[in-house]
Amino acid sequence: MATFAWEGRTTRGEVLRGKMEAPSREAVINRLRAQRIQPVPNKIKERGKGLDREISMPTLGKAVKTRDVVIFTRQLATMIDAGMPLVQILDILSTQSENKAFRKQIRDVKESVEAGSTLSDALRLYPKTWDDLYTNMVQAGEIGGILDTILQRLSLYMEKMMSLKRKIKSAMIYPITIISVAIIVTLILLVFVIPVFSELFSSFGQALPAPTQFVINLSNFVVAYLKYMIAAAILAAISVRQTYRTDKGRLFIDRFMLRFPIIGDLIRKAAIARFSRTLGTLVSSGVAILDALTITAKTAGNKVVELAGFMVRESISQGRTIAEPLAKSGVFPPMVCQMISAGEMTGAIDQMLQKIADFYEEEVDVAVSNLTSLMEPLVIVVLGTIIGGLVISMYLPIFKLGSLLSS
Repeated sequence: MATFAWEGRTTRGEVLRGKMEAPSREAVINRLRAQRIQPVPNKIKERGKGLDREISMPTLGKAVKTRDVVIFTRQLATMIDAGMPLVQILDILSTQSENKAFRKQIRDVKESVEAGSTLSDALRLYPKTWDDLYTNMVQAGEIGGILDTILQRLSLYMEKMMSLKRKIKSAMIYPITIISVAIIVTLILLVFVIPVFSELFSSFGQALPAPTQFVINLSNFVVAYLKYMIAAAILAAISVRQTYRTDKGRLFIDRFMLRFPIIGDLIRKAAIARFSRTLGTLVSSGVAILDALTITAKTAGNKVVELAGFMVRESISQGRTIAEPLAKSGVFPPMVCQMISAGEMTGAIDQMLQKIADFYEEEVDVAVSNLTSLMEPLVIVVLGTIIGGLVISMYLPIFKLGSLLSS
């Protein structure tokens, strides 16, 4: 049986694409029409012929990316809204992803649904792909009969979280790259360039200027102990990584990062935006507040914020407010706590949380832009000072020798 790539339109005009195994092109057209999809005949082509031949390459198995899940969620929402049966939708979507692992997962979900399972329970088969937040929102949508609306809200939430994650990564990568380049250039000068000058100066038979002697001594130290320095750096990185895997270690590191100049403020704003967006999305989707707080705490991405989330859950279970434990955590500014308190009093906590998330996502944009602007002159000053200092210290004896010869 051949595999065909197809394209068609739903009754609402949405364009769908996918792959289908069928004995002939006509069978594909008939099957699509049975699924209430209007096929585009000239876009139905057999795979493996002509320019459409698939080239298989050996891989180690791709992990399911967030982007794959976002596309799946949007398409699922669109087709549910169009009135298509869920099993047929999953059958179509299982052929569309380029990720083989994800295709298999969707097929397993489809088989579970066919066997009588709910969609939320079927998705729980793969918790790494569809986490607690996702499955609880789907369950709330199934119970409330608004699954398409919940899925649209989910895809929007995931896209915002992806965007926030990209911004944080870009803010972290820039200074790390610059620092790494500065270290590498300095090591090259100290290990390969300075020793050449040292041999040259030793033939002068005169005392060297203090800066030159300091740089030569530093070069000799680095050359002698470089392998031990590299080993120490690797051991330190491994130790930090192992420490971060423990609850106490992660709490210590996360708390330290929140207090770190400039970067700490950026991490704090991103954590507040993520916490507010997640909790607001869950509450507005009909997830019970205690369950929503548990999920929000687990997905906070920061141990300090996670503990604050569990403190809020305990406060709610005892009949108190959300704002009070957040204020005690020291992470959330007074403005955020006051806005949440106002949302609780007016019964619009979900809307207030979304407004807080919007505000702090914009603050993250500004913080990333400011950090980039700050790093550019800082890089020039640091690199200029280090490399310029090394170069000048090496030329001081030459200048001194020139003055002696001219006199």
